[in-house]
Amino acid sequence: MRRSSRSRDDGSAPVEVLVLGVLLLVPLVYLVLTVAALQGAAFAAEGAARQAARTIALAATDADGRRAAGAAVEVALADWRIEPGATAVEVVCAPEPGDCVAPRGSVAVHVRVAAALPLLPPAIALDAPGTIAVDATALQRVSMFAARP
Repeated sequence: MRRSSRSRDDGSAPVEVLVLGVLLLVPLVYLVLTVAALQGAAFAAEGAARQAARTIALAATDADGRRAAGAAVEVALADWRIEPGATAVEVVCAPEPGDCVAPRGSVAVHVRVAAALPLLPPAIALDAPGTIAVDATALQRVSMFAARP
């Protein structure tokens, strides 16, 4: 009796590679896209907080500093294509909470950004579904030689 040289498994290797490749590749690509989105949000939050704190600490008046800090935050977030509505900015000044440019004082800026997950609609609010909040804080000292208006 002759045995056939073809077995039942002939030709199934390409199908197995294709199926397993897709099953492993799709989650891996999604993971890379998610990490990239989170890293971009972290860079945006950190840059916005740092620039806002520095801008306020170097300003001549508190009102000018807060106005310039708002513009600096908008620019930092626009660089990473993050919607302004998906952020929250908090400024805390010491030792005088109402005066951020007091000599020898400090300015702390806390920025919270909503990072939208890939393949979902863009984040329009901090607590929107499909977003992850990323926080950054920057502290800047005001010079003891700061000129008072």
